[in-house]
Amino acid sequence: MNPTLEEVARLAGVSRATVSRVINNHPNVRAEVREKVWQAIRECGYRPHAIARSLVTRQTQIIGMVIPQAVTTLFTDPFFPLLLRGATETCNAHKYQLMLVLFDDPAGESEMYERVLRNGYLDGVVVSSATVDDPLMPLMLRDQIPFVTVGRHPDRHVHCVDADNMNGARIAVEHLIRLGHRRIATIAGPANMIAGQDRLMGYRHALAAHQIPVDERLIVHGDFTEDGGMIAMQRLLPYEPTAVFVASDTMAVGALKSLRQAGRRVPDDIAMVGFDDIPLASAIEPRLTTVRQPIERLGAMAIELLISLLQGTRPAAYPAHRIVLPAELIVRDSCGALR
Repeated sequence: MNPTLEEVARLAGVSRATVSRVINNHPNVRAEVREKVWQAIRECGYRPHAIARSLVTRQTQIIGMVIPQAVTTLFTDPFFPLLLRGATETCNAHKYQLMLVLFDDPAGESEMYERVLRNGYLDGVVVSSATVDDPLMPLMLRDQIPFVTVGRHPDRHVHCVDADNMNGARIAVEHLIRLGHRRIATIAGPANMIAGQDRLMGYRHALAAHQIPVDERLIVHGDFTEDGGMIAMQRLLPYEPTAVFVASDTMAVGALKSLRQAGRRVPDDIAMVGFDDIPLASAIEPRLTTVRQPIERLGAMAIELLISLLQGTRPAAYPAHRIVLPAELIVRDSCGALR
């Protein structure tokens, strides 16, 4: 049985109130008294009750990771396990717990918001892969719930951590241009997601910089899934691109399947560059040239930024903190550069 505060107080020779102040890190306790209490806690094996402690400190030491994606997408897209690993390790290092918050539809999101976020179960929230028009961010801003997004958000009041999606896409397309390609297609991400918009903008900027006209028929939007990549590639084939920039490696895997079914060889008939550098990118045949974004570090940095806001080491005021991590091109076999 867990010892009580009274037993700790008796062992330390102090009052129950003093023990409570020490446990909750109250500043008005002398150093020698604080050490005496902690010594008593160690000796008797007392463990503070998390719920009772949260009522005093108004903190639960729990951070929520909200991913507004279908549950099937979460567990089939390699991006999310990497993101969660970085977030979890950082939470553990700071003695926070990470709670994964999922829902399947707008009604589920609304219910989750009222039941979990507004009721104070979480100290703060990290949101990943939300759409531009997701109502969650305006609600949290209104209710002053601390949160950070993984991925840029158009509202300048939103704290975020992001990869340099636009520049990453630009260097991918410029690499294809240097290899001699002029008819370059793209399988873009969803138009209602900032990452999709930024990677498409990088594609357009690269073509414009090299005075290559944009053929709108060579731009097809996918949904960051393998099936989406397959369908998008099938739509592009009639327009005979010589190269394709795919805005995620998962979609690139689907695009490769469509090309094989059509009897097209990569990179002999069509060169390909992806985005993300998930582990599968270096394992498939041909090995995928791709833009590496630091996925685990994105998760870790989002948690670090949120904790700094919660602890007051960064001001939460406007303008918001925006951290942008660099992306780099990883050249492998699928673009033909290594032949």
